Amino acid sequence: MVKKYVVSLSAEERQSLEEIVHTGKRAAATINHARILLKADTEQAQGSWRDQDIKAALDISIRTIERVRQRFVEEGLEAVLKPRAGRGRKRKLDGEAEAHLIALRCGAPPEGRGRWTLRLLAERMVELDSLDELSHESVRQVLKKNKLQPWRQSCWVIPPSRIAEFVWRMETVLDVYQTAYNPDIPVICIDEATKQLVKETHRPMAAQPRHPERIDYEYERNGTANLFMVCEPMMGWRRVAVTQQHTALDYAHLLKTLVNCDYPHADKLIIIQDNLNTHSPASLYKAFVPSEAHRILSRLEFCHTPKHGSWLNMAEIELSILGRQCLDRRIADIDTLRGEVAAWQDNRNHEETWIDWRFTAADARVKLQRLYPSINN
Repeated sequence: MVKKYVVSLSAEERQSLEEIVHTGKRAAATINHARILLKADTEQAQGSWRDQDIKAALDISIRTIERVRQRFVEEGLEAVLKPRAGRGRKRKLDGEAEAHLIALRCGAPPEGRGRWTLRLLAERMVELDSLDELSHESVRQVLKKNKLQPWRQSCWVIPPSRIAEFVWRMETVLDVYQTAYNPDIPVICIDEATKQLVKETHRPMAAQPRHPERIDYEYERNGTANLFMVCEPMMGWRRVAVTQQHTALDYAHLLKTLVNCDYPHADKLIIIQDNLNTHSPASLYKAFVPSEAHRILSRLEFCHTPKHGSWLNMAEIELSILGRQCLDRRIADIDTLRGEVAAWQDNRNHEETWIDWRFTAADARVKLQRLYPSINN
């Protein structure tokens, strides 16, 4: 097909275009237009390039190449190299409309919707601000500029109302962590988690070169199991007890094993735990006769983390590592779970991986100052 717009450059025009390309000191669009004209020039020794070849070489659309040809023939070289006025997209939202969009995004979504989407925000802005139209891309750019992402949510611990009690319990735990290590009075952290047991309905396909392991999206629920994490973070020791459920009796037997088997020679055990209802000395009296419950309790000293402050329990760190390294997969039954958890526990204990906790009460008074009650003298 014969081209309607044929590019024929003079020697001066070619020299000028080559300087633009080689120096690279002009706008990217201007440099691309210069490259298109140089390759489309019929006066060069090899003849002009086909538009398809120019597209492949410069990664520029055929439509852009044709438009540059046309402007060169109709308006001349300067018109091709000069940026065209009004090329930028017209701004759809002014400052007031942007503020309205941000306020809309920060408010509650419409009834029946869990959260705002870009298209939903665009539709609502058209309704409320009497705009002719508004694309979701325009909404996205405004929200990006203001660092708002309507499709995301962040889970956050809202500070408690009883802040004096919060800081008292927090500093108590932090003081326990700061005490010098005493083998006769070890500090033990206890926490628990639930694991959903899942059976495969089809045999997984093993990994092969260029193919990852493939598992079927269908699965069969097979109940749940409870995991008690008991750890002494200063020594790099932990034990995970897997039980069918988490009751006061399970918790009581955990404490008995801790006293009789894990630390039979310790004078006293300081237990760091959260405020779950079963985490109470009363659980011992539910499980054992009073004399036995009193014997176990006499060797224990409980230190509870504050409500909304379970992050102070270092057993949560161990549970998080257990989840990432061992439990992040489908496990069919409780026996398999016990075997896998025991293997993880033995390997980690062999490495004696301990937790280097450095957050102190003094740090809390600086970094969490907003949580401390204000005192007016």
